[in-house]
Amino acid sequence: MTESKRRISDPDVDRSEGFGERLLGVLLDREHTMPPHMVAPLIAKEVNRMGGREVSILLQCYEQVVLVPLPGRGLTVGEPEPVDGSAAGESFLCAKTVEVRQADGVRMYMSLLDGSDQVGVLAVTLDTVDDDDRRLLRRLASLVADIIVTKDSFTDQFFRARRRAPMSVAAEVQWSLLPPLTMTTPLVAVAGILEPAYGIAGDSFDYALNDDILHAAVIDAMGHDLGAAAMATMAVGAYRHARRAGIGLSELYTSMDRIVAEQFGAEEFVTAQMLRLEVETGTLQWVNAGHPAPILIRDREVVQRLEGPTTLPVGVGGDEPQVNEVTLQRGDRVLCFSDGLVEEHEPGAEQFGEERLLACVNRVARVARDEEGVRGVVRSLSHTLKKERGGNTSDDATLFLIEWSGGAADHLVTL
Repeated sequence: MTESKRRISDPDVDRSEGFGERLLGVLLDREHTMPPHMVAPLIAKEVNRMGGREVSILLQCYEQVVLVPLPGRGLTVGEPEPVDGSAAGESFLCAKTVEVRQADGVRMYMSLLDGSDQVGVLAVTLDTVDDDDRRLLRRLASLVADIIVTKDSFTDQFFRARRRAPMSVAAEVQWSLLPPLTMTTPLVAVAGILEPAYGIAGDSFDYALNDDILHAAVIDAMGHDLGAAAMATMAVGAYRHARRAGIGLSELYTSMDRIVAEQFGAEEFVTAQMLRLEVETGTLQWVNAGHPAPILIRDREVVQRLEGPTTLPVGVGGDEPQVNEVTLQRGDRVLCFSDGLVEEHEPGAEQFGEERLLACVNRVARVARDEEGVRGVVRSLSHTLKKERGGNTSDDATLFLIEWSGGAADHLVTL
């Protein structure tokens, strides 16, 4: 008999169900078959059982400006909470619990994390709070986030709550294509953002962490309409197909190029940046297919553009590309962006330009709070750049940030 089996069958181990296990267990037992509109009432009832009240589920809007209350029986639905300058926003950005003392008790804000992607915030009021309450609510928030993400795949309820403006068909296509906007591990973290949130068309990004390799791509399809969204969708699909076949970056480009050309002809194309990061060593390789060169940020400063040989955009039959390589230092960040950021301009006026982009990156990097991580940096940079451009986003504008920490994750599998 193994050691684990001996421990489980040990008569001295208490296997009876405690209050916390019962509370979380009810959600676990029922959520598999529960219709999406019944999730809110069940969560509200479970929180009531532990003495909580005024339960709110706040979801991030697509522009990441406000946290929008999810409607539902048993939930408290108030005004949207701003991400900047509110307790709910602090919980959301920093992925932590925030407590606010009130006349009638303590208002608790718990970040809803799906993996490490911030879905929103769970807000609850209790008369008093102790460490047992904090632990139970934190675990409850994790379970609520998982339930929301699972149910979101077959309901429009959460999408409608998050949408704050009419969304184009092209944008609907692009949002459905994206992976989680944020992924954080002790070794590597990534975050991305798209503008305009309700009118994005040809820009997209994708990534996957396979064992000790982070794969990532940033894509900008020609055009600004539904056709661009269709081409971006094909390019991302071709990228995933080639990536999952385990081929190298050079062959991956060739495969994508052939597939896009077959479907759209030589007159249509996609610029792309395909990257491969060894998360244990910090070795970064990339192929640039007509895309702006990434930016290397070290110690909160831009240190260089990752220039190197490029090839033609995907779909126009470029030569076999040269793979570029650099070794990162711990804490380094690599920022990829689409040309919509630097080419924005008023009719007859100068383009925003790379020099102003780099100045904004430096300014945001210097003041970024460590606890907000890559998600906060990308969000702050996107909003800062939009403000610098006079609030204009006439073209798609995408940011995708990679941070290499080179840490260890073995402790996460130790109980």
